Amino acid sequence: MLPFKVIYHEGYDLHLGAHVFPSQKYRLIRDLLLREGIAVPEDFLAPEPASDEDVLLVHSQEWVRKLRTGRLTPLEQMRMEIPYSRATMEAFWLAAGGSILAGERALVDGLAANIGGGFHHAFPEHGEGFCMIHDVAIAIRRLQKNKAIETAMVVDTDVHHGNGTAAIFGGDGNVFTLSIHQESNYPMPKPPSSMDIHLPDRIGDEDYLAILEKHLLQAFHDFHPGVLFYVGGADPYCEDQLGGLGLTIEGLKRRDKLVFEHAQRRGVPVAITLAGGYARRLEDTVRIHANTILAAAEVARAKAAASLR
Repeated sequence: MLPFKVIYHEGYDLHLGAHVFPSQKYRLIRDLLLREGIAVPEDFLAPEPASDEDVLLVHSQEWVRKLRTGRLTPLEQMRMEIPYSRATMEAFWLAAGGSILAGERALVDGLAANIGGGFHHAFPEHGEGFCMIHDVAIAIRRLQKNKAIETAMVVDTDVHHGNGTAAIFGGDGNVFTLSIHQESNYPMPKPPSSMDIHLPDRIGDEDYLAILEKHLLQAFHDFHPGVLFYVGGADPYCEDQLGGLGLTIEGLKRRDKLVFEHAQRRGVPVAITLAGGYARRLEDTVRIHANTILAAAEVARAKAAASLR
C-alpha cells in the first residue's frame, strides 16, 4: 500500500490513435503499479471532471466555448498537434479534475499523484504541443479560490520548456515557476519562468542532478510555497524520440527523489503530475512514470521511519 493517494480514471486516454503521444500509457502505468505490488486498488481515487467554472479560472470563455463545441479553426487544430474529438476534450477535463484532487489530497497527506495531467503548453486562449487546457494552473487557481493555499510552486522537469505555465503565471508573485529543459528544443520562443534552467544537448545524470539541486536550493531560499506541483517529465530520457538530453531511467528516478526530498525537508506538500514521455519503447516511458510514484513512496516512508527513531 502506498502512503498517499494516486488519482486515475479510465477516461484519461486521449484516444489519439497512431500518434507519437502514447496516451494509453496512463492505463499501463496503473497496471504496472498494481502488478508489481507498488500499489493496491485502495490506493487509487477516481476524479470528477473539472467544472467549466474551474477551467475558466485560467482559460478564456472563447477558448472554452470552442473546445466544448468543437469549433476550432484549422490553425488552432494544427497548433495543438492532436486531433480534436469530444472524447479527447473530456479526457482533458478529467485530467484537470485529477490535478485538482491531487492538490487537495497533497494538502491532507503531504503527497499525492495524478497519473494524468502535466499539460504545460496550454495558454489561456489556445492549446499547443499536445495540450488543450492547463490542468496544473487550473488546480492552483482552484486551491487559491477555495482559500486552501495562497502560494504555489511549479517544478517542471519535462524536456520541453513549460511555456504555458510561464505565460499564465508571469507577473504573479504568488506562484513561482521553475522549468528545467533542453534549450534547443520546442517551444520557440520561451517566455520567462520565475526560474529557467536552459540545458545543453545530451547532458547526463550527474551534471543534470547537480544543476537541478543548485537551482532548487535557490528557489526554496527565495520562495516558500503552500504547495508544490511537480510536472514529472519522462522525456529527458536518453532514448526519447522528442527529447535530446541524456538521462538514464535510474537518473530520472534520482531526479524525482531529489525534488521530493527538498520539498519534504521544508514541509511543502507535493502534488505530482506525469508529463511527456515518447520513448522508442513504450515500456520505458511507463517504467519512468511508475518510478516517479515509487520515488515519492520511498521518500515518504523514509520520513515516517525517521520520525519513529
